[in-house]
Amino acid sequence: MRAFANEWIEAWNSHDLERILSHYSEDIVVISPIAKRLTGNAKIVGKAALRAYFAKGLEAYPDLHFTLHEVFEGEGSVVLCYENQAGTKAAECMVFDDTGKVVKMRAHYA
Repeated sequence: MRAFANEWIEAWNSHDLERILSHYSEDIVVISPIAKRLTGNAKIVGKAALRAYFAKGLEAYPDLHFTLHEVFEGEGSVVLCYENQAGTKAAECMVFDDTGKVVKMRAHYA
């Protein structure tokens, strides 16, 4: 899980949308208060919708940068605790499918 976490953080810090999306399944479900702020809906369903949401986020936050603080491993899941460029602390709970892709993700912010 530590390797996944490091790659996930590096993908976001690269701002490479395809690299970021490579971690997610086609039928991903994301629930996030940031999604609600950017799209009007807290729930994002499917990789195409996720692509649009992440593209909007990268455009809205051109200086986006994450620093990883903690990795909590679960059975088929992980919680990543990190901080963004503005000092906002976040925790994302990710559940994996049988292929190792994230199929469900919930974001939490301090």
